[in-house]
Amino acid sequence: MVQELTYEKQLSSWIEDEKAALALVNVVGKLWFDKSVELLLFRNQMFDVSSSGLLSLHDYAQKIVGQPITVEVTLALAQAISEIEISPARIDMGRLGSEWLKEQFAYASVKQFVVTKLEKFIGRNRFNLVPKDVVLYGFGRIGRLAARMLIGMAGKGEQLRLRAIVTRDHQESDIYKRAELLKNDSIYGPFQGTVEVDAANRCLIINGQQVNMISAASPESIDYTQYGIEDALVIDNTGVKRDREGLSKHLQAKGVARVLLTAPGKGDIPNIVAGVNNYAYKKDESIFSAASCTTNAIVPILSLIDQAIGIERGHIESVHSYTNDQNLLDNYHPKSRRGRSAAQNLVITETGADKAVAKVLPQLAGKLTGNAIRVPTPNGSLAVLSLQVARSVSKTEVNEIIRQAALSGDLVEQIKYSMSEELVSSDVIGSQTAVVFDSPATIVAQDGKSIVLYVWYDNEFGYTRQALKVAKNISGVLRLTYY
Repeated sequence: MVQELTYEKQLSSWIEDEKAALALVNVVGKLWFDKSVELLLFRNQMFDVSSSGLLSLHDYAQKIVGQPITVEVTLALAQAISEIEISPARIDMGRLGSEWLKEQFAYASVKQFVVTKLEKFIGRNRFNLVPKDVVLYGFGRIGRLAARMLIGMAGKGEQLRLRAIVTRDHQESDIYKRAELLKNDSIYGPFQGTVEVDAANRCLIINGQQVNMISAASPESIDYTQYGIEDALVIDNTGVKRDREGLSKHLQAKGVARVLLTAPGKGDIPNIVAGVNNYAYKKDESIFSAASCTTNAIVPILSLIDQAIGIERGHIESVHSYTNDQNLLDNYHPKSRRGRSAAQNLVITETGADKAVAKVLPQLAGKLTGNAIRVPTPNGSLAVLSLQVARSVSKTEVNEIIRQAALSGDLVEQIKYSMSEELVSSDVIGSQTAVVFDSPATIVAQDGKSIVLYVWYDNEFGYTRQALKVAKNISGVLRLTYY
């Protein structure tokens, strides 16, 4: 009888939580579409997330801060935000909820608390966003993920607007093939929306947004203005040209203002890792690189450790999922070992991550070596950071440095702190952050000066989100943030 009462009580409590979560889904959507206000929970996206998904996010929030940040708490705060006139913003409900639980007795109401905390955000005229047209040059793995994300983050259309996709396709049937690849993905599943083909006008209609499909053999030959595209940011996903001379051809096209490469840039092209060196470029710069997926995963962790403890030297070993550059079956490849079947072998190959780190963190130049092993998984990678540090530390201290950075500071959007003893590569697929730090796996030698850190990352999804953060930054469409 006692067990039956306990079961009924727990089930009833869960149902009430589900109801609150459903109400929260509605408020989150209205804030996003009506006011360009995006709510997050410790940097986890809340828009377009199911009620049960929101409950899962709240479970994580409670564990990482040790506070009862329930869905009911978040709902009350979100409803209060919806009642005030507020500028476009990204608001972390994890931080806001944690502060409410600590300070609630000092306020007469939830709304008074919210108005006080978001005082600088109140008033629609305080922050005027000018939308930026975006062109995706290339439509492979990163290009299609970028398209999904750009469409998903469009909201009222006040930030980045996907206006065109450039490929070498010429046949009408090619557009249908591109549409199908966007609709369905073997790793990320079906696109949560609608994709229609307007063959007569060579367009895709994605969630009601018209995206021109442009066929071109070279970047400089395109006149984007004939499509109503002006002052655009071209995101080059091909990786064919990585130097200034090659990427400058995009700027010769009519309607283009800036270029962002989703691969490491060569020469003097600024390699930007969002959250670390956002403004490490000249004001008149027009060509940028979002570095590599591995660089985006390891640089946030390396910067924290170097700042807090000091790095004397180290080695980076990337355990990376195979990519389209490798062969499915054994065949000729210009690079060593990559010609062997990607789905059957562990393949040692070079990585430029160690050199790329030096571009972002110059103080580590010459201190790091790096290599990579490609493994037979389609996505989800791991970087092992073996570091010699300047002073003796404990595992607890090292992990706490990362945990605090995941909760507050400049790197909150880049780092997820994992406490799971059972984390594996498939668990990080679709991660909203550049890196998932595996805290239980941290190793510290007896002398405390040799440490090994395990850093997981979604080498496609997590990286693409980082690249789009760079895109927003260089386009001047960043919203106010409360993290």
